[in-house]
Amino acid sequence: MFENRVEIIPKLKIIVADDEAPARYRLKDLLVDVANVELIGEAKNGKEAIALANEHKPDLVLLDIRMPVMDGIEAAAHLQKSEIKPHIIFTTAYDSHALQAFELNAIDYLLKPIRLERLQTAIEKVHTLNNLLQSALKPSQLQAMQALRSPRSHFSISERGRIILIPMSDVIYLRAELKYVTVRTPLKEYLIEDSLTALENEFAETGLSAQFIRLHRNCIVAKAYISGYEKRTNLVNHPKNIDPAYSDHSLAGDTHWVALLKDIPDVITVSRRQQHLVRST
Repeated sequence: MFENRVEIIPKLKIIVADDEAPARYRLKDLLVDVANVELIGEAKNGKEAIALANEHKPDLVLLDIRMPVMDGIEAAAHLQKSEIKPHIIFTTAYDSHALQAFELNAIDYLLKPIRLERLQTAIEKVHTLNNLLQSALKPSQLQAMQALRSPRSHFSISERGRIILIPMSDVIYLRAELKYVTVRTPLKEYLIEDSLTALENEFAETGLSAQFIRLHRNCIVAKAYISGYEKRTNLVNHPKNIDPAYSDHSLAGDTHWVALLKDIPDVITVSRRQQHLVRST
């Protein structure tokens, strides 16, 4: 005899993130009527959503796009770089014209006011993707949404299964290191996989470029952390933070400018191309 086998679908652990309490209440009420889901937390912004994701390891995060502190698009970018990588469904009040920025066949979204049937359809899609071991959000699709994104508020570091958020206000400089970029803060250095050129382009597009200045081809410095400039003599035995051109033996004794930084002893060499910045201060 053959036994009847009932397929057991594991519950999706869900986090809801929306800065408006009525919107969160609406989603919570709707999720009660959706099978195989478990609401494990709610957040008022993207930063809180990431903290909850670190703690509870959700399968799905329902993210509002426009939120204070950190918006949904930035939060999604941080989550997709982490080991957690939950599925992302955006909730939004944008009209259909604005939604053309989404890859609608691949990134799901819920248009407010959210309907139960639409929520169920989106969650069924996540169940299907789970079975296929696929992610609901791909990097290329997230990149297509950057026009809707607010300026970055944090860098994220994935460490031991958790996401560490570094506020932009704590960043002293960004320095290219082979395939990585060093993010220097007053207390510590972190490595991220972004390229310096990509970050500089992002800053220009989102309005953050006014806060940073490129002093060297491999280093962008936060203007707020520059305490002054100083002319120094190149020493062959001390090449750290010196333009490789200056560390050549034939140039020993040459003078060059460095930027002095607040809170840390590091100095950043000002390249020849950027020395006009020193003269203008």
